[in-house]
Amino acid sequence: MLTWQEIAIRLSMAALFGALIGLERERKDWTAGMRTHMMVSVGSCLIMMVSAFGFSDVLGTEHVVLDPSRVAAQVISGIGFIGAGTILFMKQGTIRGLTTAAGLWTVAAIGLATGGGMYFAAGATTLVAIIILWALQPLEKRVSQRFRQNSLRLVTTSSIIANNVLQRVTTMKELSLSGFFMEKEDDYYTLQLKFDKITNESMLQLVQLLQQEKDIKEIGWNK
Repeated sequence: MLTWQEIAIRLSMAALFGALIGLERERKDWTAGMRTHMMVSVGSCLIMMVSAFGFSDVLGTEHVVLDPSRVAAQVISGIGFIGAGTILFMKQGTIRGLTTAAGLWTVAAIGLATGGGMYFAAGATTLVAIIILWALQPLEKRVSQRFRQNSLRLVTTSSIIANNVLQRVTTMKELSLSGFFMEKEDDYYTLQLKFDKITNESMLQLVQLLQQEKDIKEIGWNK
């Protein structure tokens, strides 16, 4: 059985590891910030200690068969409910929050390792997670920009205008259209065009043409 000093150390270290990862998420103003990561880590740590030592008084008793490890195993599947709450499905098929959900899953594993007394494994995983979330972000952006498609989004009150814009874009040789997305919401039509290759001059020319249409209420350009 663990002493109260050892229990306090494990819970404190779990809180520290969760806070270090949560601070990175807090920096980006995500819903799951420092306190959420700390709670997940501390809770997982406690569950691990309960799983490992909480049933020691009944284990070995005649006619009693238990598998305490199953208690800790449920953390991995149970954390999925919290992770799902951080995932947002945006319009046009965009999904946000997957990295935060994966971070919560990792923090739960760190809490389990801390509760099991594997301090080095928990600390090393925390360091690796911070490197992945923070240090590798500039590299990820640099690589993704090479393959990211430029997109033009416009909102209009007329489906005819949206169709005319689509026909006009397909006839412009200097534009390489890779796909489009159109939806109707209330009295507005949203058209999003994705380009494989487009120059700034071509985009300015296209925007100037679109500005002449009075029925177009909004124009957005993502590069």
